[in-house]
Amino acid sequence: MRMNRGLRMLRMAVIGVAAITLAGWMVSGLWNWLIPSVFGLHTIGFWQALGLFILSRVLFGRFGGHWGSKMGGPRFARGWNRLTPEERQRFREAMGSRCPSRFGEGEAPEKV
Repeated sequence: MRMNRGLRMLRMAVIGVAAITLAGWMVSGLWNWLIPSVFGLHTIGFWQALGLFILSRVLFGRFGGHWGSKMGGPRFARGWNRLTPEERQRFREAMGSRCPSRFGEGEAPEKV
C-alpha cells in the first residue's frame, strides 16, 4: 500500500526535525565533554550547539552529504564510460589547459 504525498512529506519533516535535534544534542554533548577539559572553554547549550553544527556545515560541507563530486568518483566514471574515443580525446584536450597535472599530455583520468 502506497503512502499519499502529504503523509510522506509529514514523515520526512518529522524525521528531519528528529535528525536536527539529535545533531544538536550530539554536538552539545561532545563539546561539553571535550572542549572545557582540553581547551578550558565554557560549556554550551543546545541552541549554541545547533548553531555550531549549522555553521560547520556551511563552512566545511553541504547539508546531507559529502564535499561534492570528485573527478575520480563513480558519477564521473559512468559519464566517462559513455563517451566515444573522440569525445574522450576532446575532453582531455580541453581539460589539459585547465588541469595539466591531471590531464596534461594526453593522460587519461584514473580508472575507477
